[in-house]
Amino acid sequence: MYNLNKYKGIVVLAVCLGIASCKVPAITQVGENKPLPGMYGNSADTTNIAAMQWRNFFTDANLVSLIDTALKNNQELMTTLQEIQIARNDIGIRQGQLSPTVGLRAGAGLEKTGRYTSQGAGDASTDITPGQEVPDPLADYTVAAYANWEIDIWKKLHNAKKAAVTRYLSSVEGRNFVVTNLISEIANAYYELQSLDCQLAIVRQSIQLQKNALEIVKVQKDAARVTELAVQKFQAEVLSSQGLEFETLQKIRETENDLNLLLGRYPQEIKRDTSNFLTLTPAAVYTGIPSQLLANRPDVKRAELDLIAAKLDVKVARAEFYPSFSISAALGFQAFKPSYLFKYPGSLLYSIAGDIAAPLVNRAGIKAEFNSANARQLQAMYNYQKTILNAYIEVNTQLYAIDNLQKRYSLKTKEADALTKSVDISNALFKSARADYFEVLMTQRDALATKLELVETKKAQFTAVNTIYRNLGGGWR
Repeated sequence: MYNLNKYKGIVVLAVCLGIASCKVPAITQVGENKPLPGMYGNSADTTNIAAMQWRNFFTDANLVSLIDTALKNNQELMTTLQEIQIARNDIGIRQGQLSPTVGLRAGAGLEKTGRYTSQGAGDASTDITPGQEVPDPLADYTVAAYANWEIDIWKKLHNAKKAAVTRYLSSVEGRNFVVTNLISEIANAYYELQSLDCQLAIVRQSIQLQKNALEIVKVQKDAARVTELAVQKFQAEVLSSQGLEFETLQKIRETENDLNLLLGRYPQEIKRDTSNFLTLTPAAVYTGIPSQLLANRPDVKRAELDLIAAKLDVKVARAEFYPSFSISAALGFQAFKPSYLFKYPGSLLYSIAGDIAAPLVNRAGIKAEFNSANARQLQAMYNYQKTILNAYIEVNTQLYAIDNLQKRYSLKTKEADALTKSVDISNALFKSARADYFEVLMTQRDALATKLELVETKKAQFTAVNTIYRNLGGGWR
């Protein structure tokens, strides 16, 4: 009869486990990504400047020095490095869950049991040594090693570790993405400084020309060839340009401070190339093919790794529906007197047990967590697709920008040359009374504005080339 009841219990347990394991939700299959276009516009060149190390891409020694400083001191980058360390530590946590937990336990206790209880009567009638009763109250001294181990037959713990490793790799790509953007910001700020230096020189040169014209107007006023109105107009133009000079100086200081913030240091002068900014030439651009974005851009690689980790999370959540198997064991010594504690075999303690458990009541909570993991997987997939699309569009936009800026710069150069000549012509005509002072003022004003626009266009060219280098995935190597 006892054996029959035992077998019935085993059958009931198996049925319960079977019920607990059935009707496990299916994993949502993410869709396939749309293939990238084969080329950018009409460019079929497979060479990609993103493969160049940033030290080779940026040839200005001062700029390279600034980037080196930022990579050592930038606080945002230091924060990202700590995120990598956290992700690395999470791998250790997951690895520890795969291994048995082993510990050492030592303890002492005291228990007083009623004499008229089954345990008390049993203790009173027990003789450990002839003529010596068990002490009352009863002490308990234990020294033992214990171990627990969950057998990962459903790969739940293995998948959790794989997800942790994948997120660690994702954090590394996150660091590379921060480095890429940091280098791009420093380069853009450096080009901004150079352009402001050039604009300051143009403004000061214009001020000098305007002062010379003012002196001529004063002489002509003394000769009664012009009125006081002309003198005041030229004087106002000089003052306006001098105000523009101080405005440019303020922009230089602000840009220097912004750059020092990226470098992680207090305000100080930024060393930079002082040669004529307009004579510098941006680096040549080689875009490669769109599929290279998947290998070069850190944000694309990070989104891909996040998607892989999300898929593993779904597998971990699904494994929660299945029974879990664990083994526990202990080995040590236990006695009611310290003098008996290590007497073998009387004080020897050992145990081993296996457990199997499956969720029955809390399946709704597990199913909710599984559905959330599925939803996070879909989020990761959409983010991956969006990141790829954004990367392609960024490159495509900058390619058109570089082409249009080159054409615009060529036209602005011709316009600036024409207006520079017109300034000389208007001055000559004004001296011979063949042009009035208003034409001279407008010509000078137009020439100054065009020269400043020419510098802005040159800066935009450098910024566009630097941006496409970043958009193609360059800068983190």
